[in-house]
Amino acid sequence: MEFDLIIRNGRIVDGSGMPSFNGDVAVKDGKIAGIGKFNGSAKREIDAQGLAVSPGFIDNHTHFDAQVLWDPMLTSSCYHGVTSVVMGNCGLAIAPAKAGEGDTLLRMLSRIEAIPIDALRAGVDFGWESISEYLDRIQQKLGLNVGSLIGHSAVRQYVLGDGASERDATDDEIEQMREIIRGGMRAGALGFTTDKNPNHINDEGKPIPSVAAPDEEVLQLCEVLGEVGAGVIQTSGGGGKHVKENYEMSKLAAQRSGRPVVWLTISHRWSEPNIWREYLDMTEKGFADGFQAYPICTPRRNNTRFTMKNAQIFDGLPSWLPLMLEDDDTKLAALADPAKRKELHHDAVVSTDPTTFSRRWDLMYIAQPALPQNHDHKDKSVAQLAEEQGKDVLDAFLDLVVEEKLETGFEINQTNGDEEAVAQILSSPYTVIGLSDAGAHVVFDAGYGYCTRFLGFWVREKQIMSLEDAVRKLTFHSASVFGLNDRGLLRTGMAADITIFDPETIDALEPEVVHDLPGGGQRLQQGSRGIHYTIVNGTVLMENNKHTGAYPGQLLRNSAYQAA
Repeated sequence: MEFDLIIRNGRIVDGSGMPSFNGDVAVKDGKIAGIGKFNGSAKREIDAQGLAVSPGFIDNHTHFDAQVLWDPMLTSSCYHGVTSVVMGNCGLAIAPAKAGEGDTLLRMLSRIEAIPIDALRAGVDFGWESISEYLDRIQQKLGLNVGSLIGHSAVRQYVLGDGASERDATDDEIEQMREIIRGGMRAGALGFTTDKNPNHINDEGKPIPSVAAPDEEVLQLCEVLGEVGAGVIQTSGGGGKHVKENYEMSKLAAQRSGRPVVWLTISHRWSEPNIWREYLDMTEKGFADGFQAYPICTPRRNNTRFTMKNAQIFDGLPSWLPLMLEDDDTKLAALADPAKRKELHHDAVVSTDPTTFSRRWDLMYIAQPALPQNHDHKDKSVAQLAEEQGKDVLDAFLDLVVEEKLETGFEINQTNGDEEAVAQILSSPYTVIGLSDAGAHVVFDAGYGYCTRFLGFWVREKQIMSLEDAVRKLTFHSASVFGLNDRGLLRTGMAADITIFDPETIDALEPEVVHDLPGGGQRLQQGSRGIHYTIVNGTVLMENNKHTGAYPGQLLRNSAYQAA
């Protein structure tokens, strides 16, 4: 037999967690044809001497729903050994959409996921109404494999219209939503996703539709996946006390549907630096009781970049939230007003009420001063600036913001700053590693490289687990939870999604600014090192960080669709 591709002499890390071994991988017709030693010929051969050969990495939490329409390579995920992505998370999606109402979904996506609305409007031309039509649209040209979840907010908006963020659904409306989900699952969607984070509001200050939904509605919608017998449920709930509330909801969803649930999130948070241990214990007990509710976590140190033109980190503070929704001139006037500052000071400095904002001004840095006379402030913490100027910390912060007319770039570490805590979270058998948020927060964040950072920093440098276990976490584990039954392992007959990398050099690079959004908008792009080849469905997609010109990606569909 002549193969399409033979990868020779590699160190095969097959995704199972079993010990790696030296050997060849043969590929034919997009599938793995065999693993071992092959003397036959192939249309192409790759010498992987000294390199690891693994299943392609699975990026299970992205927001590429719009970007996939103008960027079928899904940059920058394609630079990090990723071969499959899952989008439509946090209840946000752009299908279904009634004619003329797509902009409501775009504004929602822009507000929650910090994607410039001008780019979304320029790049998304709604030519679909149903979930099935949207899936047909995106599968026309793909570099990576793409699976999509059904977004609760999009479904609720479709059925309830103007009331989606304001009222309970009637029994008839719930049944309409259930039927839309059935249709989406019949079309191959990977599952259903909802968001109950109370801080997630639209650009009018109203909760997004899924937040407005009662718990019983959520559970009735999740039950549809049980009827279908396929799919995963993804839930988001916010920080603080809302993590426990979301977990309890996730357990009920798993019980009522019989389907796996992935919930956000377990991470180290400076606002509650020890609560992660409680969440892990809670999860372990849940599995002991038979609930298949997996917390997602990330190896990224989440440094949030922002300006006061679009900051969301203060949304959990009562006096700040209405102000963050105002126009720039109104913001500037309020931030300069001493009476308003007193109110803001209480919530951001004095109060001990739980919030996702840590109130750690020593962890907030001036990343990019806007005015030349302030360039010596670069890389100083706000606390340091206040001390140098002899000011209250909030006055130092707001004086700079007002002087630079909201243009100052800041960076703050909110989560995953404690490496010992993060190591234990990542190593837990109950956690699913992912949460890149790729496609979101594109102006101020770039989480595409969580896989390469995990293998470089946490596995090679910190040695928190073996390479074999780490690859399992990035491949077979996610494939199993998300129902990608033909991927995530190097096994004969399975899809030939393969990543070839150097374990001694693999890592994520620092993000860089590019201007490639529709209309020339700015975003952050992130490259990698140590990824030599990325192979999708048996075709080489990336070779030494260069696109080969091929588009071998496929639409990933649920197991019930495949069986039918």
